[in-house]
Amino acid sequence: MNTNDFDFDLPLSLIAQTPLKERDASKLLVLDKKTGEMEHHVFTDIIDYLNPGDVLVLNDTKVIPARLYGQKEDTKAMIEILMLKEKENDVWECLAKPAKRVKIGTIIVFGEGKLKAKCIGIKEEGIRIFELIYKGILYEILDELGEMPLPPYIHEKLKDQNRYQTVYAKNEGSAAAPTAGLHFTENLMMKIKDKGIKIIYITLHVGLGTFRPVNVENVKEHKMHSEYYIMSKETALILNQAKENNNKIISVGTTTTRTLETIMRDYKVFKECSGWTDIFIYPGFDFKGIDGLITNFHLPKSTLLMLVSALAGKDNIMKAYHEAIIRKYRFFSFGDAMFIK
Repeated sequence: MNTNDFDFDLPLSLIAQTPLKERDASKLLVLDKKTGEMEHHVFTDIIDYLNPGDVLVLNDTKVIPARLYGQKEDTKAMIEILMLKEKENDVWECLAKPAKRVKIGTIIVFGEGKLKAKCIGIKEEGIRIFELIYKGILYEILDELGEMPLPPYIHEKLKDQNRYQTVYAKNEGSAAAPTAGLHFTENLMMKIKDKGIKIIYITLHVGLGTFRPVNVENVKEHKMHSEYYIMSKETALILNQAKENNNKIISVGTTTTRTLETIMRDYKVFKECSGWTDIFIYPGFDFKGIDGLITNFHLPKSTLLMLVSALAGKDNIMKAYHEAIIRKYRFFSFGDAMFIK
């Protein structure tokens, strides 16, 4: 399977630079994964495709202001870091720019010393391991010194930082938003619950995998970075009951999908657990956890495009993307939505 099989031409004008005024006003392309048939709606119509007894699974991770700009303590050279994941207490894996200036022992100072980062490890692709030195509460310091780590294809300044958070974001730790969830409002979620659909949560802290392109020719040679996930006892119970009752499990986003499929792969059942996943889902994958998926429109040659192709079939996805481009759907993080049913 070749990475170029997942390429397509996307006009730059269709890359959404800003969120819509209303979260749930996005377009919604509904794709039948069995027949390839398509319908076009607005996102609020998603409720018409959910039935009583269905379970909607959301990722309640919260994006932290993970992009920091500082200076080397000795030379005052400017260094940017993107905090990717916490390995242990106050030890973080980060993307450093320019990484060649960051050696073992390098100390970077942020906010006139409110936060310092000491390099204690070096990994490939510009990744460094830092020990963070500070007084107080880290996330309060990040709120003061950090910036929201918007993806590199977004060039507009985000006026309201909360628009890069889902309305149900709760557990801090992500370097990127689970963007399929950005379409939901509290009002829409209330209507979904009132119809008899269960809404439950998992947590997966989104890391470097979201930003990292596939640089190998053979898809199977690509290595995913690991991301931390948590499933509660309550969530596992509801999901197992849905399976027993043949009710549909609808995943909101690829991060949720990867969590559910990881747990089913490892345990053959949903259970209370936490751990690290580097699962890579591409065509040929046998889905055991989900029946449907709400997602955004993804980058060419990305692991996310490969995941949706695994669920709906590559030909169906490519036809749907072609149709979306003709109809001027908005792509990527602040873009429109697709429901694969």
